[in-house]
Amino acid sequence: MEFWGVLDGMATQGFFRSRSWKTVARSILSIGTSSIVLSLSSLTAPAIAGDPFRSENPHDIGDKTERAFEAFFRDGHYPNAKTYIDEALDSEGEDPIVPAMKASLIYLEDPDELPEEFQTYAAQTLSSAETLVETDALRGNLYLAIGHFLEGAYVLKRDGLVNGIPTALNKLQKVFEHLDRAGDINSTDPELNIIKGYMDLLLATNLPFANPERPIERLSEYAAPEYLAKRGLAVGFRDLERLDEAMEAVERSLELTPNNPEVMYLKAQIYVEKGEHATSLEWFDRALEMKDQLLEDLVRQIQRERDKASREVEANNTDAP
Repeated sequence: MEFWGVLDGMATQGFFRSRSWKTVARSILSIGTSSIVLSLSSLTAPAIAGDPFRSENPHDIGDKTERAFEAFFRDGHYPNAKTYIDEALDSEGEDPIVPAMKASLIYLEDPDELPEEFQTYAAQTLSSAETLVETDALRGNLYLAIGHFLEGAYVLKRDGLVNGIPTALNKLQKVFEHLDRAGDINSTDPELNIIKGYMDLLLATNLPFANPERPIERLSEYAAPEYLAKRGLAVGFRDLERLDEAMEAVERSLELTPNNPEVMYLKAQIYVEKGEHATSLEWFDRALEMKDQLLEDLVRQIQRERDKASREVEANNTDAP
């Protein structure tokens, strides 16, 4: 698989001698968990509205899970998402997307202090995915990959870097094994490509020797829903400093999800990277106007970045002749 080729290249060129392999592994787990959190809420198909990934043979899930899905990712409305996920757990929790979204929400609320509850829902994701494999091997393997990644992140946090890294690396290997199995079933499946596209692109923008072109192709050509694929591309292009492409992607994502403050925030970040700090303030402010639907840590982060951009504007005005 492409990812293991990256690691092999890093070892061949002496990367692990110049930088702690444990630090690398921790970075991989952090990047992977973040990318999974970004895309977990899209790992299934709403029942009545239709499958957002496939135009044929849609997968049905419950109405409450659909509602949680839309609040969590399309709208970026975390209070609603939390309520709807809890409702779905009571009646539709056999679908692994439900405990996976619950674990993701717990992670987003405080990634530095993962409670035991996080592990509970990671384990429930795995057990539900094991059942799903019997009837839907592709989606079952996707959720098994996600469950193992969530458990690896928890072990690393619970046991610490030195004690937790062997188990975490074993979990990481299982993630890619199950993604490979899903790919063997249908390598062009939109659901598979949204997950692999996010993970591989984030890895490619954070690790040396990684080629971003293949995950860009995944997200551009095969992944769905479009608003999620475009958001992933915007993040990747931003980090690759391909800022015109990043702006094009985020504008399309915002067109498709016009009430999502996180996408507004991403657009503000891209303006900052372009050096257009004054223009960025409008988009920071739009995101902050909707702060009631965001998590507190994210609101504080947006405010910090907004304040920094404002200082840049003031400094430029002071320096102007």
